[in-house]
Amino acid sequence: MTTMVDVTSQVFLELLARDAPVVEYERPLIEARARREPAEVLAELERSKLLALQVRATLEERRRREAELTALYETAGDLAALRDVDAVLQAIVHRARQLLGTDVAYLTLKDAVAGDTYMRVTDGSVSAKFQRLRLSMGSGLGGLVAQTAAPYMSSNYLADERFVHTTDIDAAVTEEGLVAILGVPLRLGGGVIGVLFAANRSERPFARAEVALLVSLAAHAAVAIDNARLLQETRAALEELSTANRLVRAHSESVERAADAHDRFADLVLGGGGVEDVAAAVTGVLGGALLVLDAEDRPLATVGDPAPLAPAARAEAVAASRAMGRAVVAGQHTVAAVAAGSERLGTLVLARRDRLGDADLRILERAALVTALLLLFRRSAAEAEERVRGELLGDLLAAPDRDPDGLRERARRLDTDLDRAHAVVVLTADGVPRRRLESAATSLAAARHGLAGSHGGRTVLLLPHDDPSAAAKSTAHELRAMVGQPVTAGAGGPAAGPGAIAAAHTDAVRCLDALRALGRIGCGASMRDLGFVGLVLGDRGDVDGFVARTIGPLLDYDDRRGTDLVHTLERYFATGASPLRTKDALHVHVNTVTQRLDRIGRLIGEDWSSPERSLEVQLALRLHRLRAAPAS
Repeated sequence: MTTMVDVTSQVFLELLARDAPVVEYERPLIEARARREPAEVLAELERSKLLALQVRATLEERRRREAELTALYETAGDLAALRDVDAVLQAIVHRARQLLGTDVAYLTLKDAVAGDTYMRVTDGSVSAKFQRLRLSMGSGLGGLVAQTAAPYMSSNYLADERFVHTTDIDAAVTEEGLVAILGVPLRLGGGVIGVLFAANRSERPFARAEVALLVSLAAHAAVAIDNARLLQETRAALEELSTANRLVRAHSESVERAADAHDRFADLVLGGGGVEDVAAAVTGVLGGALLVLDAEDRPLATVGDPAPLAPAARAEAVAASRAMGRAVVAGQHTVAAVAAGSERLGTLVLARRDRLGDADLRILERAALVTALLLLFRRSAAEAEERVRGELLGDLLAAPDRDPDGLRERARRLDTDLDRAHAVVVLTADGVPRRRLESAATSLAAARHGLAGSHGGRTVLLLPHDDPSAAAKSTAHELRAMVGQPVTAGAGGPAAGPGAIAAAHTDAVRCLDALRALGRIGCGASMRDLGFVGLVLGDRGDVDGFVARTIGPLLDYDDRRGTDLVHTLERYFATGASPLRTKDALHVHVNTVTQRLDRIGRLIGEDWSSPERSLEVQLALRLHRLRAAPAS
């Protein structure tokens, strides 16, 4: 038989089973009173209701605790997955606001240097002043938590007299509109690293369970913050280590490059290398393209295809390099002056896309020193060879008959064969120092296996050439390009052997004097080019030379063959250049006259009858007759 007690128990069990609201637990009592149940039944129902409500509260508390523990577990997992300190802090504050259901959550961290705490992260905050707030130790609720390492809460902070209020803190709290505040310490080891807060904009008491929940979250947060900080420090240390490793590797590579460059430069100096070899060694070590210039900014060597550097920019960089004694960067170029003491010998211009490091700059500077050394060696050798060649040329022109075999042997040592046809070229250049002209002439002579020097106060060149006129013209042209001023060149020859060379020098001097007298400055010519004008304008008349140059082949032909071409030519001019009248004067057939004139043309040149040449030929014939006539 079912009793009223059993029915009552069943009703409340059903309410618990479906998690009915608290208000429904009053329904069984109301219905019993309506049925006018006895007092003992009503008392039993009341007792059963209270027990059911207790059970319901216990279940509710367990569910809430389970949810909190689940949330804490999830929070710990989330925090463990984060590696960035800022992300960890933001996640902590956001989760605190969610778990406690507050309007705002925020976190402050300790500043070990300033000795206070500062606002680090906020969630739900709208006040800029609040977000920049700093709390001194002991001031406000947060300062007290940081100082005592104990949780504090207030349902109405501004009215709570337990805390030390400051103008800044109260103004920031008022601007944010906060009323209820709960703060718990972030403990790490034996110290406090910060404070975690949950706050409401309305008055609200915080239950012990909420305090315990925020404390648990703060514990997880402190560990996560420390892990993230350690990870960040580890990353920073690894990055520093990586950077240091890169620097060490780069330094090691630069040291190896410097050692390689040193070995190459040493081999060049000891092995007699030249500027071209230095340029190749520099680009082999440093890369890029290199231009080597002499003291007049003329190219000495080029490796690669260096982009041009404007002359003004290059001059400025060279001046700076000489002043500092270091290589100077000018855009994508690096310029190093090549100097010996105060004398500038040249310039190195390295073109590279990337900027040189300090060690590579030292390599380029070392290359400039080696280049200066090689240029000094080259200049010393050139000066020594110039003296030897000049002395030989001086002896050859001054006393060719004293020791001709000795002269030939000395010339052979300088790769010059005196018995080969040579042109003697005498030079002058107004406005150019004689030393500079001699230096340029020496370079030209060395390149052509000739001799150069000074004789009789003028620069003289002896060049292997069978055409003095062509030799004079080419010499004047090339030396003008070298010295930058017009060069006048008079030539004699061709001559082979010491004696003939000395005689050719005399012709060359007279030719140069004639060129200057005619105002043909900057020209090159031989006596043959000047004809009788050279005879007239020369410093002394060389009648034999003029006659030999003009009609010498006719005289030789007549001597060998027993003919009379010279007499035929005299009669031809005497009769007004008429073959018909010439044949009457000679008592020969006109065809004979024509044949003789053709022979004359083949011997002295087909242009012998031109106005200019015919005048020279007639003058030579006249001089020949005068010199051959017996003295009276």
